[in-house]
Amino acid sequence: MAYNIDESVISKSIKYYGAEIQSTVCMEECAELIQAISKAKRGKINRDNMIEEIADVLICIEMLKQMYMISDEKINKWIEKKQAREAERMEKNE
Repeated sequence: MAYNIDESVISKSIKYYGAEIQSTVCMEECAELIQAISKAKRGKINRDNMIEEIADVLICIEMLKQMYMISDEKINKWIEKKQAREAERMEKNE
């Protein structure tokens, strides 16, 4: 799935704030998504907030890829491995 994430804005953000701060921001954004999911599990879903937090984490994923020089190809290899393992588990009723 393609999203409209401007990689040049991410690059400028990393240069402006620094990788250390942006790594912390990414951790915080993941925590905010965890909190939104937790609220949804308790029946208090705020769809707009959930969408916003997912967007923040997707932006952070792109930021982490740039900061740690991680290619889409390497990520896709792991996605394929993990999905194959999950499919196998479901077939075995694990």
